[in-house]
Amino acid sequence: MTKHNSRLQLTLEAVSTTAVRQVLATLLLALPGSAAIADWLGDARPMLGTEVSVYLWSADAGLGQQAIEAVFSEAERIDRLMSTYKEDSEISKINRSAAAGPVVTGEELFLLVQRSLDISVLTLGAFDITFDSVGQHYDFRSRQRPDSETLAAERENIDYNYVQLDGATNTIAFLKEGVRINLGGIAKGYVVERGVDILRRHGIDNAIVTAGGDSRLLGDRRGRPWMVGIRDPRIEGEVAISVPLADEAISTSGDYERYFEEDGTRYHHIIQPATGGPAGGMRSATVFGPDAVITDALSTSVFVMGVDRGLTLIGTLPDYESIVIDAEGRVFYSDGLRQPTGDAAE
Repeated sequence: MTKHNSRLQLTLEAVSTTAVRQVLATLLLALPGSAAIADWLGDARPMLGTEVSVYLWSADAGLGQQAIEAVFSEAERIDRLMSTYKEDSEISKINRSAAAGPVVTGEELFLLVQRSLDISVLTLGAFDITFDSVGQHYDFRSRQRPDSETLAAERENIDYNYVQLDGATNTIAFLKEGVRINLGGIAKGYVVERGVDILRRHGIDNAIVTAGGDSRLLGDRRGRPWMVGIRDPRIEGEVAISVPLADEAISTSGDYERYFEEDGTRYHHIIQPATGGPAGGMRSATVFGPDAVITDALSTSVFVMGVDRGLTLIGTLPDYESIVIDAEGRVFYSDGLRQPTGDAAE
């Protein structure tokens, strides 16, 4: 996708999977009789600390269901590999031992960590997988956050330069005690990208795979664009912007995903590496482009960087675009987009 594509190719996704189901149902009712509703299959399951959903078109229901199960199996495999909540995951083993010396890791995880560090360089540290040094002390369900002493101490462990990779031996080492990594800002994008790869291998041409705020669209909806929307960051179930799209990756980071409020302050899961506290000045950042791994990481980066710096960054990336909503609810578009008008979604 180039910087000057028409508005009919705007691609955005941040709605809950419930809203995706509602949108999908509406779209299917509008399809001509040759594309029967029964030919569209889908399911949504709690996974990866969020919900993963797969919806696809298949003339053969049996083969379509096999493809869906294959995507969920792949999501489970990646979760077992990369979840910091699983003591036996590969990333948990790295967090336990890498400060003592290099830890041999599998090529898949090694390459994703390498991509994460590359994005850290690109974003001047706005994206930093060592945020978990502080992030581990937040529990949003229990409304817990690190006290000032813990925050000050753990903030010193946030720096992607402390993560040392050796491609010759496939090892990861930490250069400082107390460093932890967490791929939460990129792994769901990886899951949906892998999901679409699997669907392609199963002969599927039209589908959407979603994990939390990350989606990957395969093709269109049988000759017409998908309709998806950016959710309103302050009104659950409401869509702020709705646009048509096809064959794109879409990721949204928002301060409404995991948060609690205390004394007028919203404590959410998107950590500002420079301070160790929640990033401010934004409600949501949506990025879309050809690769869900990149859109996932960039949506976090843009949120952390803020409107001006974030959209300036996107302006340097020819295949990626962004729409952000700031703390006052104002909407901003990257330079390659034209603001949708009333007929953009028709």
